[in-house]
Amino acid sequence: MSRYEIAFSGQLVPGAQPELVKANMAKLFQADAQRIAQLFSGRRIVIKNNLDAAAAEKYRATLERAGARVEVVDMDVVIEEVELAPPPPVQAEPAPVVIPAVTRPGRLQVVPRDEYMAAFSDVDAPDYDIAPVGSNLQDARPDAAAPQVDLSQFSLAPVGSDMGQAKPVAPAPAPDTSHLKLQD
Repeated sequence: MSRYEIAFSGQLVPGAQPELVKANMAKLFQADAQRIAQLFSGRRIVIKNNLDAAAAEKYRATLERAGARVEVVDMDVVIEEVELAPPPPVQAEPAPVVIPAVTRPGRLQVVPRDEYMAAFSDVDAPDYDIAPVGSNLQDARPDAAAPQVDLSQFSLAPVGSDMGQAKPVAPAPAPDTSHLKLQD
């Protein structure tokens, strides 16, 4: 016995008014505006699943009368089994291909271990090695040169001259307290 699911992705029946359909769906599902907005977001949302054929048709007809176009999907989809081709017969391993290598100092020489690696035998790559612990791996950089700044518009004042230091401020006069009296 097949089982079906009802899915909705925001599609309307031709000629249906969106606001009327939203109101009908809200009444059918007794849902608030937020839930109805989620239904009309455009994503495929499964409304009901695990239905028999009669119940699925009833849901589809009811929702189409409300103005919503729904999709009825058979949940018991038959998966087609694909028979794989038999593996190729096992052959004796061919002798490794020896490619004469032109040795250059500091360049990596790849000796192919099989046919796949033979494609990479002509790759010109640096022969990197692992540095000892504590080695500085960054290339030495030259010291930064001092910037060239033009100071010709400045001059020096003679020794002991006043450089415009702030003059000490005269202390403020003491407040007049002659009108104050102490009482016993």
